[in-house]
Amino acid sequence: MRDNKRTRTASASEPPAESAAAAFAGRRWLYPSALVHQLDSGPDGGPAGRRPRRTARDWVVDFACFLAAVAIGIASADVVADDPATPYALAVLDQCLGALACAAVWLRRRWPVGLAVALTVLAPLSLTSAGAALVVLFTLAVHRPFRYLAWIGGANLALTPLIYWLRPDPTMTYPTAVVLTVLLIATVGGWGMFVRSQRQLMLTLRDRARRAEREARLRAEQAQRLAREAIAREMHDVLAHRLTLLSVHAGALEFRPDAPREEIGRAAGVIRESAHEALQDLREIIGVLRAAEPDDAGRPQPTLGALDALVAESREAGMKVTLDNRVTDPGRVPASVGRTAYRIAQEGLTNARKHAPGTEVTVSVRGGPGEGLVVGVRNPAPEGHVPPVPGSGQGLIGLTERATLAGGRLEHGPRPDGGFAVRAWLPWG
Repeated sequence: MRDNKRTRTASASEPPAESAAAAFAGRRWLYPSALVHQLDSGPDGGPAGRRPRRTARDWVVDFACFLAAVAIGIASADVVADDPATPYALAVLDQCLGALACAAVWLRRRWPVGLAVALTVLAPLSLTSAGAALVVLFTLAVHRPFRYLAWIGGANLALTPLIYWLRPDPTMTYPTAVVLTVLLIATVGGWGMFVRSQRQLMLTLRDRARRAEREARLRAEQAQRLAREAIAREMHDVLAHRLTLLSVHAGALEFRPDAPREEIGRAAGVIRESAHEALQDLREIIGVLRAAEPDDAGRPQPTLGALDALVAESREAGMKVTLDNRVTDPGRVPASVGRTAYRIAQEGLTNARKHAPGTEVTVSVRGGPGEGLVVGVRNPAPEGHVPPVPGSGQGLIGLTERATLAGGRLEHGPRPDGGFAVRAWLPWG
């Protein structure tokens, strides 16, 4: 009886996408603004034109990057100032360009490519801009495709030996300085690519979830449409049967006007009853054909009086079934309500046989005129692993259609003990 676990109540349930969106909305400040902007984009992937506002995480990261660029710049400025081989004017220019580079870190999200190119060009003139250059290179790797990182990062790697040849570091040897800088650039670029891949993975999972939700809705709509079509075909057969009875008895009255009064009265009663049932069935079929929402459909089924035979048949098939029928006179149950109740019990037993074989299933029916008819089918959790059944998930959709058409409601879902339960209320007035 685990045909459909997505919702417990068929009439009103919160879609999974809405609950996930609500949970995400409560944690937006933990995500980068660029990622939030992309996650908020429509299903077609087209984000809004307005730039996203910085989140709390963005401000923390920007301050950390700015402080790291300033710290590296100050350390480099001390080295440049203490280097007797560097002219005073070049040292001042170096420090001024480094200060501007640190300030430009705040613009790295808007113009990562332009800043990365500018700092690459200024690298031979400003060693104090090295920290800002690394931060911008990391931003470039995160926010732009790999080709930008390949060209600009490759240019930085190629310029590194030239820069240390023109302006050697007084604190370490030339090979050591080149190797350490190359490793640092490669590490920052690789780290940025890793962060970008993680964000792309989140977007891919988002797209897959949206696609899965759309496909699930399409499958449900298709199943409901097929159910309505099958219902319409069966209702046509029922109407043909009713109208045939009308025709036969009306023809008998037409050709035998001298028939006894008792026979005429009996035929008139059959005609009246058949016409009433035909009108009821016609009302149902019109509801099926007019239904635009997937919750207005129904089709005739055996009456509630056949429930004992259904349980006996299930027991003969090897099931353990307990019937708790508290309806003293099933014949008083309206035909459409009895058919729906029978179908709910039948589908519940079928699902229990498929998904919880060997368990004891309890079928309960109670109610009366004015209070409605309550039908329940429940089973405990199966012992051991039960292989999944292909094609599951559509049976309870049909039950929901029937219960809603009859003016009732249907609930289904797992029980606290691991079992499954289906409960329906049908009007009986």
